[in-house]
Amino acid sequence: MGELIQIVDSLENKISKLLHRLEVLDKANKTLENELKHIKSNQESAQKTVSEWEEKYNSLKLANSMLGSNTNKTEAKLKINTLIRELDYCIAQLSE
Repeated sequence: MGELIQIVDSLENKISKLLHRLEVLDKANKTLENELKHIKSNQESAQKTVSEWEEKYNSLKLANSMLGSNTNKTEAKLKINTLIRELDYCIAQLSE
């Protein structure tokens, strides 16, 4: 009978240790989830900032080419032609 009590005590001790370990892992998991959310939020805002700067860069590059910069004249002409084609398409759609 004493042996059975020792087995039960041993099982209770192991279960207690497992429950404590589960609590610790749950806390660590919640901390990591919060950190992941924070990092994703930072990444999204950084991506938006990069997109905005790329758009500003392209606008500035186009403006420089229109001001007479020889390096981007071809690109400016292509962009203007694209805009004209888009306008023509819109006008054609409105005409129908």
